[in-house]
Amino acid sequence: MIRCKNALTGAQEVYVQGKFSLEKWKTYIEKVFPGCASLFLSDVDSCLATGKYTWEGDFLPVLEAVPGHPGLQEMERHFSAVTKGMEERVLSLFGCSMDVEIVLYLGLLNGAGWVTEVNGRLHVLLGAEKILELGWQGMDAMRGLVWHELGHVYQARWGTLERETENKEEAFVWQLFTEGVAMVFEQLLSGDDDYFHQDRDGWKAWCDAHFVQLLSDFAADLPHMTFQNQRFFGDWASYERKGDVGYYLGAKFVRHLMQKTPFDRLITWDTQQVYEQFCRYKEEICSQAKNWRD
Repeated sequence: MIRCKNALTGAQEVYVQGKFSLEKWKTYIEKVFPGCASLFLSDVDSCLATGKYTWEGDFLPVLEAVPGHPGLQEMERHFSAVTKGMEERVLSLFGCSMDVEIVLYLGLLNGAGWVTEVNGRLHVLLGAEKILELGWQGMDAMRGLVWHELGHVYQARWGTLERETENKEEAFVWQLFTEGVAMVFEQLLSGDDDYFHQDRDGWKAWCDAHFVQLLSDFAADLPHMTFQNQRFFGDWASYERKGDVGYYLGAKFVRHLMQKTPFDRLITWDTQQVYEQFCRYKEEICSQAKNWRD
């Protein structure tokens, strides 16, 4: 069963005269997710450890913008609208559902959307502060965000989402694949094979025009790609001043695989299968592009 909860009630207690209190936030989060504060705090520590961000300069301004944010009520309204009837929609399209709870909550910039296990149960965690920072409180963006995270849940429930590999290149191709699966899940729910919730200000048209270069550069980056220097995933990453291009590339890759393999079988593949198919895909596309140029 898909359960939905707006956990922003009580979040106002986190602020003292408009200032964010980490100690009060810990009390708040313990009420929402008992015994799980360390899940969020350790994520923050990992981010700060990179040296690219500071608590005072990058985290606090976003957190303290929440109480008076003009998009706060809009976000809550659209969360309610998007999640209403979600169980029935997924059942009608896929013939099965998922045991998951979707929670809108006040996080610590852990992500606009995050699929993780909390107290033994799979959750889609929607960070209100991050959604507002990104300007994703609108109906289309909220719908895309929820659908995307449910795509990850669908793979976790009916295939395998998390796979371990010591091969760094396989790991990043696996990320490309899983994000592509979630994007295609969005498209299936929307009924539009070209749907991308990121498509604003000509984003998709630009990605279409630069597809071969995107694919080639992703493959070229793999040998030295790290969490810190990758250019393809997350709002902090930028490729030629464009964000989220890895999600576009992942969807293209998964759509290619679906020409021969059904979606529900694809999500059961292992990392080696995915990596081998990616290498073939890259060679095929780049070879075709070269022939066209010649």
